[in-house]
Amino acid sequence: MIRYIYAEDLNNFPKLARTMFEDRADQFKTRLGWAVTVDERGFERDEYDDENPLYVIWENADGSHGGSMRLLPTTGKTMVNDHFIHLTDGVRISSPIIWECTRFCLSRGATPGVAAALMLAGGEVMKEFGVEHYVGVFDARMVRIYRRIGSSPEVLGSEGEGRDRISVGLWEFSAEAQASVAKSAGITPDMSKRWFELSFGAPVSLDEQANPFLANLTAAA
Repeated sequence: MIRYIYAEDLNNFPKLARTMFEDRADQFKTRLGWAVTVDERGFERDEYDDENPLYVIWENADGSHGGSMRLLPTTGKTMVNDHFIHLTDGVRISSPIIWECTRFCLSRGATPGVAAALMLAGGEVMKEFGVEHYVGVFDARMVRIYRRIGSSPEVLGSEGEGRDRISVGLWEFSAEAQASVAKSAGITPDMSKRWFELSFGAPVSLDEQANPFLANLTAAA
C-alpha cells in the first residue's frame, strides 16, 4: 500500500523509515555510483530531508520499503534551484502550485507496478493539495520507466550524453495520464484515493492542518 508521511512523523514508522534510507543508499550510492553521503547507519540522507518533506512510500506487506519519492514545495529550498538552476537557464522555479519531486527510489525487490503506484500517488497529492506541476531532476535510465508508466515530463533542460545525461523535467497529471498510470500500476483510482484518505482523512483539499506547507505560506502572507 501507499503511505504519505511527513519527515517529522517518520519516527512512527521505524522499519519503513530505516529500510527507505537503506534502499536509497543502495540505489544511489551502490548501484548508480552517485556522489551522495551515506552515514554510519547505512542511510542515504541529504539537507532536503531536514526540510520536513512529504514522503510518498510504497509499504510492503512486511512493513518494509518498496519504493518512495520525496516532495517539497518550490517556495522553499529545493535541489533544482540550489544545484541545477543552470539547466533552467538560470530561471528559479518558485510557486506554491509547483512542488519538487526527488529521490525517486525503488528497492531491489520492487515489483513492476511499484513505480507506477508512486506516480499515481503523486497525482493524488496534486489533486488534493492544489498542485499543478512537479519539477524534478532525472537521469537517462528514468526516461524508459516514465514512458512505460505513461507519465513522461516536459524537459526544461539537459546536460551530458547517453547514460550520463541529466535533465530537469516538469510534470502535469491529466485525467488521461491518471488512467494510463493506474493501468500500469494495477491499482484502481478509487483504491489510490482510499490510501490517500487513510493518511490524511477526508476531505483534505487545501486543508492547512493536513498540509503544513500551505499553513506556512498563509502565516507568511
